[in-house]
Amino acid sequence: MVQQEFHEITPVIEELAAKAQAADVIDSSLYAEYDVKRGLRDLNGVGVLAGLTHVSQVRATKVVDGVKVPDYGQLTYRGYDIKDLVKGILHAGRFGYEEVAYLLLFGDLPNKEELKMFSETLAEYRELPTGFVRDVIMKKPSLHIMNTLSRSVLTLYAYDEEGNDISLPGIVRQSLELIARFPQLAVYGYYAYQHEKGDGSLYIIPPLPDGSFAENLLHILRPEGNYTETEARVLDACLLLHMDHGGGNNSTFTTHVVSSTNTDLYSVIAAALGALKGPRHGGANIMVTQMFADMEKNVHDWKDDDEVSAYLRKLLHKEAFDQSGLIYGVGHAVYSKSDPRAEILKSFTELLAAEKGRTEEYELYNKVAELAPGIIAAERHMYKGACANVDFYSGLVYQMLGLPEELFTPLFAMARIVGWSAHVIEEHANNSKIIRPAYDGIEPERPYISLKDR
Repeated sequence: MVQQEFHEITPVIEELAAKAQAADVIDSSLYAEYDVKRGLRDLNGVGVLAGLTHVSQVRATKVVDGVKVPDYGQLTYRGYDIKDLVKGILHAGRFGYEEVAYLLLFGDLPNKEELKMFSETLAEYRELPTGFVRDVIMKKPSLHIMNTLSRSVLTLYAYDEEGNDISLPGIVRQSLELIARFPQLAVYGYYAYQHEKGDGSLYIIPPLPDGSFAENLLHILRPEGNYTETEARVLDACLLLHMDHGGGNNSTFTTHVVSSTNTDLYSVIAAALGALKGPRHGGANIMVTQMFADMEKNVHDWKDDDEVSAYLRKLLHKEAFDQSGLIYGVGHAVYSKSDPRAEILKSFTELLAAEKGRTEEYELYNKVAELAPGIIAAERHMYKGACANVDFYSGLVYQMLGLPEELFTPLFAMARIVGWSAHVIEEHANNSKIIRPAYDGIEPERPYISLKDR
């Protein structure tokens, strides 16, 4: 017998996969019969209420004459509107990552002394353990940097003598270390993989001993160490907008589920990273940029509404780009009239596009954001409207910042780990029960048949 490569799909594997498919497909009508909320959503797509949280809230409806109707989207962090937070930070001329992280983790905006202490603590935690880059990150780099992050997080558990400490002080200390180290883990992992496959040099640039989170990220990412004030400010804004989004998004709900078992924080964050990696969650902005690259090649006049609209209809009819039938970056599970994060990011995108000489491309994005909701409404039966979401502009921003596509989703993780940590702290502060929803078994009972009679 010829030994097969471990990753090869053989006829045996294909046959077993077909058996699994036949055994596991569930008749869709049974979900209604058993009153199952698929994906923890009702028939209108509204999430099932599974918990309560102080950390953040997403609103997209209002009550008019006793009826809930769609409204402009709102996102609040600990009760503060995200628009007010961004406006206040910009007005003061500060970087906001550390300030908003403190708010999400500890419940209140910091005063000057608290912000200084917190920022200095994060900066002190940036350095990785001695030998970690050589012994972990550079050993068989992963194809996907999110897997590199997951492996690095799980391995940091081995470097922590108190890794099993799930007291609140222990979780806070571990959270701050991971928040501070995520940029180094992701960027070093990216360069290690590029070097291994022969596409680039290996850059391991020590983190800044001080400075903002955004400045440090640009510093270790760019071998020449150069970046503009605008670039750092825009990156800081992107991080703020992605820090949290309520307790029900997939990766954050994962942190609640896993931490409810009282496992260690490293295992919780690794699970959240696995959830965020999926293209239905954290990888959507990559699909947006790829879709626009195809659009820019096939739409000759970017200012022609009719030509742009025709391309968008082709997308919905599975006749363009990846034939998925989707206009990536338009539509959201909660928002219908507007995504506040996209509204804020739009202004930063315009600012950066002017600096980078990409205003025409930015205007094409705006045209699609304007036309797509109406085209989707005309072509699809929808229970609510569609709007541009935060992923619509973020990919273009990351491109203009010179971020490689492989780091788009890890950058999301660098922001969202703040929210994940806040939710884990909240889970433990309330000593919540283990999360265990019900699944109903629908396979009929069968008598055992001996092997010789099968």
